[in-house]
Amino acid sequence: MADRNTPPEGVLWMDMGMPAPEQQDPDQSLFEALSQTDAGSMVQIMQRHERWVRGVVFGVLGRADSVDDVMQEVWLTVWRRASTLQDSSRWRFWLYAIARNAAVDAGRKVTRQRAMWKRLTQQLSHSAGYDGHVHHRLAGKEQHELVLSAIRGLPEIYREPFVLRHLEDWSYRQIAQTMGLPVDTVETRLVRARRLLRQVLGDDQ
Repeated sequence: MADRNTPPEGVLWMDMGMPAPEQQDPDQSLFEALSQTDAGSMVQIMQRHERWVRGVVFGVLGRADSVDDVMQEVWLTVWRRASTLQDSSRWRFWLYAIARNAAVDAGRKVTRQRAMWKRLTQQLSHSAGYDGHVHHRLAGKEQHELVLSAIRGLPEIYREPFVLRHLEDWSYRQIAQTMGLPVDTVETRLVRARRLLRQVLGDDQ
């Protein structure tokens, strides 16, 4: 007489809500190896899960132009935080959280940079000696490229603190400490950088 607890021949274990041994998650072992900083497993994980992780990033951002950069950050974070995955059976939740958090951070950064761009163009267009020409040019659809080109043309000693201040939102003190300069010097270079940018943007026809 057959055991009542034995499924009839041909009935899958999954049909009864019980994974068969041979159907265990094949990726779990990869994440177990990853937690031991195994580079080979990292490569396989990237190859096998690139598509859906990219979908998560795009779903959060809602824009395609930043996905590649965020994906790089996702995989770097996965590698750096590999040892934090305590339960390899929950690898999908862990990887999803990393991808989503990276995308959320990137979205906030884009929003923050847009706000800084707006403040920057307002500062440049409403500076002393403003005659309306700068504002007119900065209001056009090529605003971003125009300002970037002008910033690239700044001498390095002015360009570096300017980028840190106006594009990365660093404080004067943070810039001074990082560059090994007095705060007054940073302030002077920023004033000079803004003056040079106004001249370039005002004279550019």
